[in-house]
Amino acid sequence: MEGTVISPSLEGMKHIKSDQGEFLAEPFLNVCKLVLPILDKFGAAIAFVKSDIGGNISRLETKFASNPSRFNYLYNFVQAEVETSCAKSSSSCTNGLLWLIRAMDFVVELFKNLDEHEDWSLEKACNDSYGKTLKKWHGWLSSSSFTVAIKLVPDRKKFMEVLGDPDNVNADMKKFYTTFSPLLQEIHKFLGRMGLDSMKAL
Repeated sequence: MEGTVISPSLEGMKHIKSDQGEFLAEPFLNVCKLVLPILDKFGAAIAFVKSDIGGNISRLETKFASNPSRFNYLYNFVQAEVETSCAKSSSSCTNGLLWLIRAMDFVVELFKNLDEHEDWSLEKACNDSYGKTLKKWHGWLSSSSFTVAIKLVPDRKKFMEVLGDPDNVNADMKKFYTTFSPLLQEIHKFLGRMGLDSMKAL
C-alpha cells in the first residue's frame, strides 16, 4: 500500500506526548515540519503560510537546541518567557508557538473541508478555512495578501493527485484533522489560561 505525503506526519503524531501526557517539544516541531512538504503541493499560492510556519519552527528549534533538557517540554518555552516578562514580544518563542498552531489550525480546517465538501474547489476550501482560522488574527494587509495569493491555488483534482495514493488520501486527511485538532486545541487552552492567545498581525 502506497503512502501519501500526509502519512509521515500521522506517524509523527504518535510521539508528540510523553507517557505522562505532556507535549514534547522536538516531536511536536517535527510533525509541524512534516506539514511543509504538503504545503509545497499548493505551489506559490500559500508560500507565505509555509514561510511563516518554517520561520516559527526555526525560532523554537533554535531555543530548544540552546538547552534541550530545559526545553524538552513544549510549554517550557512559554513558562520561561512568562518568568522574564517577554512572552508577549513579537520575537518570542511564545509568539512563534501561537502563530505556528494558528497556521496548523488552517491546515486542519482545510483538510476537513476537502474531506467533507467534495464539490468545493480548492480555492473555496482555502478561503473558507482561512475565514475560520487565520483571518480573525490578521490585519488588512495580511488578509489582502492571502486573498490575492489564494487565487493561484491549483485545480483541486490535480492537487489531490499529487498528495499521493488516491485510495488513501481522503483517509489520511481525515486522520490528520481528527488527530491533530484536539492536540492544537489543548495548546490553545494552555495559552489562553496564560492570557497569551490574542496577539495579532498586521
